[in-house]
Amino acid sequence: MLPKYKRVLLKISGEALAGEGKFGLDAEIVDGIINQIKEVKELGVEIGIVIGAGNFWRGRQGEGMERATADYMGMLATVMNCLALQDALEKKGVPTRVQTAIAITQIAEPFIIRKAIRHLERGRVVIFGCGTGAPYFTTDTAAALRAAEIKADVLLLAKNVDGIYDSDPKKNPDAVKYERISGIEFIKKELTAMDTTAVSLCMTNHTPVVAFGLNEPNSIMRAVCGDKIGTIID
Repeated sequence: MLPKYKRVLLKISGEALAGEGKFGLDAEIVDGIINQIKEVKELGVEIGIVIGAGNFWRGRQGEGMERATADYMGMLATVMNCLALQDALEKKGVPTRVQTAIAITQIAEPFIIRKAIRHLERGRVVIFGCGTGAPYFTTDTAAALRAAEIKADVLLLAKNVDGIYDSDPKKNPDAVKYERISGIEFIKKELTAMDTTAVSLCMTNHTPVVAFGLNEPNSIMRAVCGDKIGTIID
């Protein structure tokens, strides 16, 4: 298979890492993701990754808590996923760096655009933690921001659902899946599969998005190679 993109930003939802357990990390799922990332890297593709933290903490869990505090807790939770992914990748022989938007220098590098790009050029997978480093922004928005900063050719949005639907397919069995949708239409229809701030940011920076299901066979490789999978937002 030949890659369609030279440099990608892969956004992985935290919930996807938990599997059926809904909390924590499912070793089998993590291993499957790692194997795909390794295969993609072996094609010469440069890979940046942003991970959510829904398998450990979501801001809405902090009911009655100051919003900023709940969001910062979520940012710290992403670091656990980043370190788990780094450990698993390096055990497979894949050189990796974790960069965080909040300084935690004992365990990760601070996020520096030029340094991140240098790592990518040298064949290292770069995992970005702590979201944007600011409250009130989702990890989807962080992924859109990092994709723009590292000049990624595409943002690959790997979630538990196999694309973008006109309503929640888990609640509505008649939900219709889009093969392609513009960012403007996505926002006008008030779809929720991706944060609208992230969609707007991708539109502004002309970053196409491929939203697909992480649990589909070989889904990351297929998305990187331009196969018909999921939904394209452009």
